[in-house]
Amino acid sequence: MNRFLSPFRKIFSSHQPIPAGMYHYQAPPDDPRNYRLHLRLEPDGSGILIVNASTILHLNQTAAEYAYHLVHNRAADEVGHRITARYQVSAEQAMNDYRDLADRIQTLINTPDLDPVTFLDFDRQPPNSGHITAPYRLDCAITYRLHPQAQPDAAPTERVKVELSTVDWKKALDRAVQAGIPHIVFTGGEPTLREDLPELIAHAEANNQVSGLLTDGLRLVDKDYLDILLKTGLDHLMIILQEENQASWDAVQNCMVEDLFVAVHVTLTPENISQIPGILERLAQMGVPAISLSATDLSLQESLQAARNKAATLGLELVWNLPVPYSALHPVALETSAAAQAEGAGRAWMYVEPDGDVLPSQEINRVLGNILNDPWEKIWKRN
Repeated sequence: MNRFLSPFRKIFSSHQPIPAGMYHYQAPPDDPRNYRLHLRLEPDGSGILIVNASTILHLNQTAAEYAYHLVHNRAADEVGHRITARYQVSAEQAMNDYRDLADRIQTLINTPDLDPVTFLDFDRQPPNSGHITAPYRLDCAITYRLHPQAQPDAAPTERVKVELSTVDWKKALDRAVQAGIPHIVFTGGEPTLREDLPELIAHAEANNQVSGLLTDGLRLVDKDYLDILLKTGLDHLMIILQEENQASWDAVQNCMVEDLFVAVHVTLTPENISQIPGILERLAQMGVPAISLSATDLSLQESLQAARNKAATLGLELVWNLPVPYSALHPVALETSAAAQAEGAGRAWMYVEPDGDVLPSQEINRVLGNILNDPWEKIWKRN
């Protein structure tokens, strides 16, 4: 994930934070930038700022307080006076810091193809380390159906027999909004097998939620279908590459468009291990910005590390915290410690099965409740 480092001063650590809650700003119709800001403040003063329902900024208390004033569209001199009244800091310093944050966010507003999750890591506070009231992301397996040619263990097809209807999935997205969850990833199974996928993405967009899609990409060979998804407001995409299938490569190429952040998932197997360097080079040449890696066998750990190193030399960002195919081993340990993995799974992100049951994460089959039938507070407490 991208990290924006700043010389912001640590002046907030010992002060009472701004009240927790959700705060919103919509630019007026005559503003040519036409942008939206949604701020979720946590009880410890940290927060997340959603820019144009497409990029999520994780903020420590310092940045979150300035973002609070930005969402209220306050002028720099007013913010300077407010900060000076609360902290031992000059009005000039406060105004400069506020303008700095505003300039950084303006840059993000004007930059296409951003990573959907960015850390404004002003004092290097570890992400997901504070007291939060809901996860930042909900992975929604809207179906466990698979294409006939897919590996049968790519989804737990026998675990769930019922899928939520379109209406019920919209209710689930609404409940996620009410809980303060700003980021939705549509996954499966193969989510493009549901004809209502564009409608669900559009509903997430209407809720000002950042939306992503995990897919085998085969339907994205159809440019008309891809265009429909792009018009719904899809923000980021991960394609599970089938390296022997030209249609899979065609789908990746089709998706290299502006305003869509694309990652490609590559699964290492004993059969394709010798081809991995060439696969990564080809993806880099196509302009793919990010890669997700996993392996089908623990014996491939060294090869997985070598692939990770190869990706780094090619400038491919490693995406480690999005859901991956069920049959693959997740390489989280390559990027973070085991403690960080446990802290993120079931905390920064949670998982909803096709029938609405909520699990801590994709790989932890422990039902915490049902997103339609149980209050969110009860589900979160069980987690």
